[in-house]
Amino acid sequence: MPDPAAAPSPARIMKKIAWRILPLVFLLYVVAFIDRANVAYAKLTMTVDLGFSEAVFGLGAGIFFIGYLLLEVPGALIVQKWGARWWMARILVSWGICTILVGFVNTPNQFYVTRFLLGVAEAGFFPGVIVYLNEWFPNQYRARAMAKFIIASPIALTIGGPFAGALLQLDWFGMPGWRWVFIVEGVPAIVLGLLTPFLMTDRPRDAAWLKGEERDWLLNELEAEKRRKAAHGHFSIWQALRHRTVLSLAAITFLANIGIQGFFLWLPTTVQKASGLPAYMSAFVSGLPFAVAVAAMLLSSWSSDRTGERCLHVAIPLMAAAFIFPITTISTLSFGWLLFWLCLSSFAIYGFGPPFWTLPTLTLGESAAAAAIGFVNCFSGLGGFVGPVVVGSLLTAGYPFSTVVFFLSACFLASSAVVFSIRRRIVGHVKDAALASPAAART
Repeated sequence: MPDPAAAPSPARIMKKIAWRILPLVFLLYVVAFIDRANVAYAKLTMTVDLGFSEAVFGLGAGIFFIGYLLLEVPGALIVQKWGARWWMARILVSWGICTILVGFVNTPNQFYVTRFLLGVAEAGFFPGVIVYLNEWFPNQYRARAMAKFIIASPIALTIGGPFAGALLQLDWFGMPGWRWVFIVEGVPAIVLGLLTPFLMTDRPRDAAWLKGEERDWLLNELEAEKRRKAAHGHFSIWQALRHRTVLSLAAITFLANIGIQGFFLWLPTTVQKASGLPAYMSAFVSGLPFAVAVAAMLLSSWSSDRTGERCLHVAIPLMAAAFIFPITTISTLSFGWLLFWLCLSSFAIYGFGPPFWTLPTLTLGESAAAAAIGFVNCFSGLGGFVGPVVVGSLLTAGYPFSTVVFFLSACFLASSAVVFSIRRRIVGHVKDAALASPAAART
C-alpha cells in the first residue's frame, strides 16, 4: 500500500521547478532590460556629443516600442505552440547585435533605425516568457513566479546604472564612453542566445529532471486549471482580443507604461541636474530607486499570492504613484529628500506588475491567453512609445519638468481608475481560478 508520507509535496515540487526555471529567465530579462534601458544612461553624454534635442532622444527611445509591437502576439503564440527555447535564442542573438549597432550611430535617423530594429529583435520576449511561466506554475504560485521574473527589470536598472557609469569613463580606440555602453552590453545577449537551447526546458512533459510522480502532479494541476477555465466558456483567439476585460487590461498597461517609461528614461538626467554630480556618479546614484522597486515587487507578489487578491494589488500602487511622484517637483527639496521621494515613487510605480500579469490567464484557454498576453503587451509597448515622445516634446517646447511629472502622474491615476472599474468583473474569475486556497477567492 503506498505510503502517503512518501507522496510528493507540492511545495517541494514547486520549489524544485522554481530553482530550475526562474534563474535562467531572470538572467535573460536582466540582459534584455539592460540593453533596452542603457540609452537612459548613455543620454548623459550621448545627446551632447551628437547634438540631439530632448525631442530627438524621446523619439529614438520610444521608437523601440514601435518595432516591439510587431511580433508581440505572434511571439506569444509561437511559444505556446512550439515552445520557448529556440524562439528565445533567436531573440537574444538578434537583440545583442542590434544593441551593438546603436553604439555606432551618428545621426538622428541612424538612432531611430537602430532603436526600431532593437525593438523588432526583442519583440515577443516578454509575453513569450509570461506564457512559458504559465505552463510551469499553477495559479496559486503564479504571482510569485511572475515577480521573480519581472524584478529583473528594476535589478537591471539598479546594476545597469553603476555599470554604465563605469563604461561612460572609457575612451578606448578614441571612441567616447557612451558608445562602449552599447557595444559592451550587447555581447552577453549573444552569448546567452547561443546557450539558451541547451539550458531551457520547453514544457513539463519534457523535464527529465522531474521525477515521474512530480511531473504527473504538475500536469494534473495544470489540467485541472484548464478545466476550470473551460467552465467559463471557450474563447477563440479573436474573441479573446475583443473581450472587454482584455481591452481594459490593455488600457491599464498602456497608461501605466507611459508613466513608467517617462519616469525611468529621464531619471538619470533628473539626478544629474539636481545633484551636480558627474555623469558616471549620476548613473550610479540613479540605480537606488530601482533597488527599492525590487522590494516593492517581492512584497506585492507575496501579499497577492498569500491573500489570493489581485486587483487591489494592481490599483493601489498605481494610485499611490500618482500622488507621490508630484512631490518630487517641490523646488525647495534638498537632493537627499528628492532622492527619497524618487525612491518612494519607484516603490509605488513598480509594485503593480507581478499581480497584473496574472490577470490575463485567469479565464482564457492556452492559445487565447497567449494571444491576450501578447495583445496586452502590445499596448504596454504603445505606452512605451507615447511616454518618451510626449516627455521629449514637452521639454523641447520649453515646458518645465513639473509639467512632465503631472502628466505622468495623471496616467498612473487613470490606469488605477480602470483597474477599479473592472474589479467586480474580475472577482468571479479569480474565484473560479482558485485552486486549493479559499483565500484566493478574495479580491
